[in-house]
Parts: sequence; structure tokens; C-alpha cells
Amino acid sequence: MSSTATIQDFDRLDIRVGTVVDAQPLEGARKPALALEIDLGPEIGIRRSSAQITVHYAPLKLIGRQVLCVVNFPPRRIAGFESEVLTLGLPDSDGEVVLIRPDIAVPNGGRMF
Repeated sequence: MSSTATIQDFDRLDIRVGTVVDAQPLEGARKPALALEIDLGPEIGIRRSSAQITVHYAPLKLIGRQVLCVVNFPPRRIAGFESEVLTLGLPDSDGEVVLIRPDIAVPNGGRMF
């Protein structure tokens, strides 16, 4: 278990909901990954994310799915692709990523609290 965090630590993370509008295999990645475009609402717009989620998710089945993303990390370059947000997930029993999403549709851009 990690050290205790404060509410101020949590408040520094900007976690928003968005809808996947495009998903493609990420060519050149060392591990299989998808390049996602996620609509995070009018305030943030569409942002890109690289996600190692190919075990459970086919690109076309992701389009229209809402996901949670950290939007205030600095961008990372992955296989020549600029990943602007971190798409959040949890490990299944084999350690493969399962995406976190709301169970009821909510407006894109909503901040997690």
C-alpha cells in the first residue's frame, strides 16, 4: 500500500470523462497499443491517448464508449505518437487493462470528484 495522500493531492489531479471518437492500432509501439482520440467536452476538446488495451478492446468497439482520463499530466511521446492524456484502467486477474467508465452516460468533460 502506498503512503497516505491528502485531499489536496487528489485535487491536483484533473480526471475527466470523455467519449472515444476514434481508435486505431498504434504502429511502432513495443507492446500492442491503440491510439485513441477522446472528446473531453467543449472546455478541453479532443485529446489523444495511447493505451495498451488490445487484449479486451477492438478499435471499432471503443468508438462511442466513455472513459476516464487524467488531463493535466504532461504529454508523452510513444512510438512517435503524442499521448496527451492518460486513459485510466484497472488490471484484470491476468494484469490486462480494463477501462474505467461511468455506468450511466454523463456529459463529456465532467470532472471526477
